Amino acid sequence: MRGAVLVAGTTSDAGKSAVVAGVCRMLHRRGVSVAPFKAQNMSNNSVVTPDGGEIGRAQAMQAFASGIAPGVDLNPVLLKPGSDRTSQVVVRGRADGQVSALSYRHRTAALADVVADSLAALRDRYDVVVCEGAGSPAEINLRATDLANMGLARRAGLPVLVVGDIDRGGVLAHLFGTLAVLEPADQALVAGFVVNKFRGDPRLLAPGLEQLRALTGRPTLGVLPFVDGLWLDAEDSLSAPADGVLGRPAPPRGDQWLRVSVVRFPRISNATDVEAMACEPGVAVRYVTEPSRIADTDVVVLPGSKSTVSDLAWLRSSGLADAVRAHVAAGRPVLGICGGYQMLARTIADPDGVEAAAGTVVDGLGLLDLEIGFDPVKHLATPTTTAWGERVTGYEIHHGRVLRSGDPGLVGDEGSDRGGVLGTHWHGLAENDGFRRLLLTRLAAAAGRTGFEVAHDTSFHAERTRQVDLLADLVEQHLDISTLEQVIGHGPDRDLPVLASGLAASRG
Repeated sequence: MRGAVLVAGTTSDAGKSAVVAGVCRMLHRRGVSVAPFKAQNMSNNSVVTPDGGEIGRAQAMQAFASGIAPGVDLNPVLLKPGSDRTSQVVVRGRADGQVSALSYRHRTAALADVVADSLAALRDRYDVVVCEGAGSPAEINLRATDLANMGLARRAGLPVLVVGDIDRGGVLAHLFGTLAVLEPADQALVAGFVVNKFRGDPRLLAPGLEQLRALTGRPTLGVLPFVDGLWLDAEDSLSAPADGVLGRPAPPRGDQWLRVSVVRFPRISNATDVEAMACEPGVAVRYVTEPSRIADTDVVVLPGSKSTVSDLAWLRSSGLADAVRAHVAAGRPVLGICGGYQMLARTIADPDGVEAAAGTVVDGLGLLDLEIGFDPVKHLATPTTTAWGERVTGYEIHHGRVLRSGDPGLVGDEGSDRGGVLGTHWHGLAENDGFRRLLLTRLAAAAGRTGFEVAHDTSFHAERTRQVDLLADLVEQHLDISTLEQVIGHGPDRDLPVLASGLAASRG
């Protein structure tokens, strides 16, 4: 089988990333050479690939599901929001300026060629490419400059499946309406629908799906059930509930829990660093947005941030900075990662205006003997070293540089280890099982949780594998695979009807 398909969604967070990962994993298990692709992603959750570039975290997870190494072709355009109005543009893995929503439109013509080249390269190397849309193709105000939805499908001749999240309600209207507002030439590429996150008896939904087919001429390839245990490698860190526990923690091996509070910054990035901790029995990881949540926690984590200076100001205005200081004064530990590490410094300087006005110098929390300065050139790396007797790997994505440190290193010479206050620029450290166990043991001891015991049989790699296999199982059990393969290999039926409404009526 050779071909490609685009998985679009009625809304953001409809389940596109999960469906793409499940389809890729299902095909990989059947021996098909497959790769994921997302032309344009908007996310502050990213990773550094072996070829030295930066791509969205979801595409790295989908590459894992596909059994391939991630690379910049999987996500040639990445937008990283630094504020409500501006984003950093990452093109083929490298930062390439800042844009506003309006100014970005002027770049899309050139970026369309970049996207087309990356997709063509993947289609040459793999039998099947499963593409993921962005947001919704029904955002008709953006259609003229669309790189990731129907603009991509039209240019590359891709059949399209539209995924709707029934858990939000109104899924039949969402599916019908998404199709109805599209231009006739775009409608012709929509081959069918997928319903996601269904709870209850599918027989109750069947009459609605039959009516949807009668109205649109298109089948629903399947109804995927809601599964509570899928939470790793989230596309968007904001999909995790504020002040909610991450994942479904197993009971402790000892007689005490270790409670970890992760500050959820407005511009939080790479929040997935703490997911490996949340896989451990007896570790309850919670995102927090206000000071009272820190009062009785054991460990505070300051995670990454796309806007370190503004998120530090928010930390102060929210009262969380004082709560973190009180936590440390009480002898309980704090771990800072990347932007969160920088916030622990004495000072943060921005001479070139990377995040703030040129020449800005702000006070950090002063919990580490550390001075940070921003460099216009983003540092990307995938380092490997030995720390605490364990071989560890990770990745780095940051503009901040250590100008001076008076504290011992945490990961070899990198980072800071001041006893109860720890920091590093490395992401992914906790994914190293041996290091994570030592880290949690040390944090628990510092917090006085002497009854907490690490589980020596927890494997983060095995948990990630379990989750992508679960996605593949859902696809195999609940989607019409023969129709899916027909769509991938041969495209949509040629006699699909056009719905005479919206843009279909005005431009048909």
